[in-house]
Amino acid sequence: MKFLKKLLKVLVVLFGLLIATLYITDTDYLIKAVRTIYMRGYTTAFLDDYKKFDNQVVKNGTPQPWPNHKDYNSVKETSKLDKANKDWGTIAYVIIKNDSIWFENYYDGYNKDSKSNSFSMAKSYVSGLMGKAIMEGYIKSLDQPVCDFLPAFCDGDAAKMTVGDLSSMSSGTNWDEAYYSPLSITTRAYFDDDLAKVMNGLKVVDQPGQAFKYASGDTQMLAMVIEKATGKKMYDYLTESFWKPLGSENETLWQVDSETHDLVKAYCCIASNAKDFARFGKLYKDHGKWNGQQVLDSAFVSKSLKPRFAASPEYGYGWWLKNQIGKDFFMMRGHLGQYVIVQPDDNVIIVRLGHQKSPDEGVGVFTNDIALYIDEAYKMLNMKN
Repeated sequence: MKFLKKLLKVLVVLFGLLIATLYITDTDYLIKAVRTIYMRGYTTAFLDDYKKFDNQVVKNGTPQPWPNHKDYNSVKETSKLDKANKDWGTIAYVIIKNDSIWFENYYDGYNKDSKSNSFSMAKSYVSGLMGKAIMEGYIKSLDQPVCDFLPAFCDGDAAKMTVGDLSSMSSGTNWDEAYYSPLSITTRAYFDDDLAKVMNGLKVVDQPGQAFKYASGDTQMLAMVIEKATGKKMYDYLTESFWKPLGSENETLWQVDSETHDLVKAYCCIASNAKDFARFGKLYKDHGKWNGQQVLDSAFVSKSLKPRFAASPEYGYGWWLKNQIGKDFFMMRGHLGQYVIVQPDDNVIIVRLGHQKSPDEGVGVFTNDIALYIDEAYKMLNMKN
């Protein structure tokens, strides 16, 4: 009995020393990481983890439900798509043709209104909010220096960094996009309760505006710029700029770093559903117009959907660009395989949400599942032709 008491005391002391060490070394964010992710058996963020964090509400206005297509759900998933949906844990797969729901199915207990984490699809919204801020005169142009809004980036090469550099992922900072390392800045940003402090500690190590390098930190800094420029919280600006005007059927949630600092995780973490996510793809497909109203400047939309750098044809300003089956698609993309994929000429939008993507994972590269979701959607569409 005495031995057990001694052992317990030793364990308590060691645990206390561990916690103290985390705070001393400024890695106490790992406490939240262990509590919300690692102790639940995950090695990275997961689809419903938004429930474990602080969130702010993005309210919806008058719902504008998508109409059903005349051929609604008249075709079933192809066998290849069905297998992929099972293997990779799809929770929603939707095909929208001519602005009508042509096919929809939900899996694993989720339904059309179920919320799930957008992950990096949020980056497209943030870039769109930058365009809105330019349209409304809060930001002068894509060429306005970040230094005008964030004093931490006014020295040396950092002073050359522009708002457009952040949207096109060419800031030149030392951000390390590593999802599975508990000590990476990506992990710190996900769990730290003071995101602004983390971002202001970044260093510009390469010339800004010269080359694409996928970096979630760029989008986080862009959100800080937008908040400073507009004087509005990002979740409120999203509400008034897009969520309400686009007739979203459900309110949504946007994760924040903490109740105290109340800064959105701008590079990720909007919890919504497939058909409300699809609305933003439709807005860009229609050159920034919604119900005849110019919600977003058409010239900005056009520029966003073209590569900024010839060496990186896969990315524009907040949107991914891919040629598949001889057609040009633009898309929102998120960690674990969240996609809103748009083909404007065919007036087709494909949405897939799920627990994981194909195993050929990589940062800033197209995984094989994307091609599959496109190919099989077109096979299904062609069954009715």
